[in-house]
Amino acid sequence: MSRLSIAVSVTPEYRPSESNDAESRYVFSYTVTLHNQSPHSVQLMARYWKITQGNGDSQEIRGKGVVGQQPLIGPGQRFRYTSRAILQTPVGVMEGAYTLLNTYTQRAFDVPVAPFRLAVAKQLH
Repeated sequence: MSRLSIAVSVTPEYRPSESNDAESRYVFSYTVTLHNQSPHSVQLMARYWKITQGNGDSQEIRGKGVVGQQPLIGPGQRFRYTSRAILQTPVGVMEGAYTLLNTYTQRAFDVPVAPFRLAVAKQLH
């Protein structure tokens, strides 16, 4: 099964009520949808994120599953979750990958997540 059988979409959102400009704390939520377009079930085993701040600093995050789960996603099914990232700059970029297990072949494979932008919307007064 190729990684092209899993479609990933991400919708980021700035959280002004949780952020504090004076403390250089910028909170973003992001909602990820994984759509299993393959004929076999897959299980999301792990995640990898690289978060790059507007000043060039970056950090890498690896862990089991997402939001405390390692969901099984059947053929044609979607799994959606929301998480958050806290930056020290009002703009940044996230990218990464999910490691999924093909439950039919018992082989793991990675699905890349294309870079997406985290940015505070400019407000006109």
